[in-house]
Amino acid sequence: MNLKNLLETTITRLEPFCDTPQLDAQVLIAHIIQKPRSWVMAHPEFSLTTEQKEQLNDSLMRLERGESFPYVLGKWEFFGLDFDITNDVLIPRPETELLVEKAIAWLQASPERRTVADVGTGSGAIATSIAMHVEDARILATDISLGALKVAQHNARKFHVHHRIDFLQCDLLPQPIANLPTDSHFDLICANLPYIPTQTLQRLPIYGREPTLALDGGADGLEIYRRLFKLAPEWLAPRGMMLLEIESTLGVQALSLAYDSFSDVSIHLHQDLTGRDRLLEITFR
Repeated sequence: MNLKNLLETTITRLEPFCDTPQLDAQVLIAHIIQKPRSWVMAHPEFSLTTEQKEQLNDSLMRLERGESFPYVLGKWEFFGLDFDITNDVLIPRPETELLVEKAIAWLQASPERRTVADVGTGSGAIATSIAMHVEDARILATDISLGALKVAQHNARKFHVHHRIDFLQCDLLPQPIANLPTDSHFDLICANLPYIPTQTLQRLPIYGREPTLALDGGADGLEIYRRLFKLAPEWLAPRGMMLLEIESTLGVQALSLAYDSFSDVSIHLHQDLTGRDRLLEITFR
């Protein structure tokens, strides 16, 4: 069976549970034969090996059982980089690129500011992306999940920035400060923590398909941020900043929590490209 016929068969199998079956079929086959998607489209006469056909069938069976497409691929693009992922971590999403853009812009505008904490690093997408664009940044990436940390470490090595990122398994930030493997204060704290309210999460298609530990934000979606807000002041350097991704429906509540938690700060709520509340920026004076 040549690629033309194989694509048609793959599209048919993907259609019942996929919004873009043609694109996903092309991407999946390109991944398996390790060629660009454009190459797949330009070579309809090409035939897969028996091993490649078996890999394609196994991948389709995983998708038919409800596994997410990025996990089947084992990688996903974020901020122009191809991150390797497993089901120990969330799939990187374009909304989070807003946090990375703001972090890089702030660091580049403040050359004396170079210590960063990425709290709840997951795949390491935030920490690695910042390290790739701010070459003298020194970053601590934390996560409560050892499996997630291993993925983050792998990605840092993949992009050759591992020597500038320390990885630490802990709940939010380490205790006490003496155990910190890098500078004792951070100029910038970034966090994309679990922020979906528990009852809301249980009704979403994502529930059970990505790690609940990385999604469940407690009763109101802000439980983990309350705990971070109690820890943050002792970790931030003078005039430091926090960048926090939030649930798009919780902008007002997140703002209120920040104002209640801190004094002498400047707080801004940023919207993502769809116009939804997405990023809380807190600058300490």
